Amino acid sequence: MLKMAVVGKDVSKSDSAKMHTFDLKKMGVDCEYSLISLTKEEFDARAESLLDELDALNVTIPYKLDIIPYLKKLEGDAQTFGAVNVVKDRIGYNTDGAGFMLMLQNNAIDVKGKNVLVLGAGGAGRSVVKKLLDEGAEVSLYDVKKESALKISEEFGNVIVLDSVLPLPRFMIVNVTGVGMHKTEGISPVGADVLSLCDIACDLIYYPRKSEFLRIAESLGKKIVNGEGMLFYQAYYGDCIVLNRKASAEEAKKFFEEYRREYAE
Repeated sequence: MLKMAVVGKDVSKSDSAKMHTFDLKKMGVDCEYSLISLTKEEFDARAESLLDELDALNVTIPYKLDIIPYLKKLEGDAQTFGAVNVVKDRIGYNTDGAGFMLMLQNNAIDVKGKNVLVLGAGGAGRSVVKKLLDEGAEVSLYDVKKESALKISEEFGNVIVLDSVLPLPRFMIVNVTGVGMHKTEGISPVGADVLSLCDIACDLIYYPRKSEFLRIAESLGKKIVNGEGMLFYQAYYGDCIVLNRKASAEEAKKFFEEYRREYAE
């Protein structure tokens, strides 16, 4: 039986265990999956032992960069993004970008040539920005820590770093800040004035199912997408890495549809 876990600052409400065990069971593997919430001090103290004890480790906010010094090397998107969400054999991978793009694809969202605003320049924000650029989007980026956004702009180029978020026409706004979950539930990173001028609001938050950001956008008649699809797809791609199994976008979509039927609320 595989021993896996997700580690983050607060994963108490995470669906990771359900999603990974669902995927792995579909792939014919049983898994004992743990949710591990740690402060930064606890993370630094336990990172080595977790990597030794587990067959694979998933990493979420805010430790996608902090895990890197404990690893032997980075592969693929993890190297490109400088952020890790999957670790196997002390090798870091990143499936966030692939999960994000498949979520957009399965919601019939084409960003080529479109103006997209990304809110948040953390580990997931880097992944989202790079994938949007690769797909030909015109990307603007805002983070309260402007230096984080500037660093992404310097690395990837073609990113407009904003000092503030003004109400301007945009094709899509993507919330990657985490504002709207846990202690900030009920808060939106931007208001109705900004959301009224976009076509699509996409929130990487999946719990609550409808964040305040999405609730405001929906009330304004906008198309909304929550982060459940991305979470599931990045989990699927990660599990394929863990099992050294070829990933398939069609299979990922099929599994997600089956998962949603099984766990329909």
